[in-house]
Amino acid sequence: MNTSINPQSLPLRPYRVLDLTRVRAGPTAVRQLADWGADVIKIEEPVDEGNETEMGGVRLGPDYQNLHRNKRSLTLNLKSPEGVRILKELAKDADVVVENYRPDVKKRLGIDYETLNEINPRLVYASISGFGQDGPYARRPGYDQIIQGMTGMMSVTGIPGHGLVRAGIAIADTTAGMYAAMGILMALLDRERSGKGQWIQTSLLESLLAVMDFQCARWLVAGEVPTQAGNDHPTIIPTGNFPTRDGMICICVSGRVMWTRLCKTLNREDWLTDPRFETNKARSANREQLNAELSEIFSGNTTAHWITLLNDAGLACGAVNSIDQAFEDAQVQHLGVRWPVSHPQLGEIGLVGQPYRTSRHVAQLARVAPMPGEHTMEILREAGLTVEQIHELKESHVI
Repeated sequence: MNTSINPQSLPLRPYRVLDLTRVRAGPTAVRQLADWGADVIKIEEPVDEGNETEMGGVRLGPDYQNLHRNKRSLTLNLKSPEGVRILKELAKDADVVVENYRPDVKKRLGIDYETLNEINPRLVYASISGFGQDGPYARRPGYDQIIQGMTGMMSVTGIPGHGLVRAGIAIADTTAGMYAAMGILMALLDRERSGKGQWIQTSLLESLLAVMDFQCARWLVAGEVPTQAGNDHPTIIPTGNFPTRDGMICICVSGRVMWTRLCKTLNREDWLTDPRFETNKARSANREQLNAELSEIFSGNTTAHWITLLNDAGLACGAVNSIDQAFEDAQVQHLGVRWPVSHPQLGEIGLVGQPYRTSRHVAQLARVAPMPGEHTMEILREAGLTVEQIHELKESHVI
């Protein structure tokens, strides 16, 4: 863990967050707050003793460790009136609640925005769903791959002629989580002025459409329906992956100036007057021929050779890496993207760190992902309950 920074100094340290989320989008949003110092209480169902071993295995897996670090865990049965009462008590002093229940479920439990807002008008309540809090699809379950299909993401991903392909990451979940975190921070800033909390809503559906950005704008502005372009850029040619003697290199040559530099660097100045390649429009129409000629050139030397040569000429390029190679890269190591962690059960591991820092603060790992109910006693004692009361709640399966 990074112990060189005082957790009390992080910018979100004064804020308490109640995390009612599951799966990925919600935990991604909350992780953004936790890594920057927020006191996050992860509220989850009490663990069935028969599933304790299985749950423990899940908790020690890579995904869980990465998503749920810097949180405390409180088990609470929200299907019981006493569990809901305790949650409402915690909400009185909380700054943020984040949830990803279906709209009807949270109302049935009595933990919806309107209810908690009456208890604490300063509360920022964030809801993340598959399709939104209302509308014809509001009660549908939404998962990343389903959303990738519905938004057209798959239609612009993959190699032409080889079928539609999902992105290799949970892009809809991650995007919704990031937009939710942005909305929460905006609401906390607004609360400084207005003194009031508010309801933040986002969904996987609208978040992925938003992050598809220029592809969606091609349709909305120009009436173009984007299609798959494979490793080529839809509009900037040449852009793509090319084999080298020992691997693969990716280049992006944007505009006339960069195209001229590439031709000179590769000793192919004849391309500058070749009608097939003279303009970007011509290169786009003849991209297969151009890519074939570039592949022949790049295969004649190593990836390192080409990266040095092209970078010295001011051209954008990079190796096409596997994940392990990416984390071995000198710049990745310099930026500290890998957070080294000494885990009490897993030993020395790494987690994916925050991708930004400020001139005054650096996010850090203060605690590893919790086991179910690891901090139940601690949190309830902070809330004013006695040890005897907590044992009674345990006996009645409220916690």
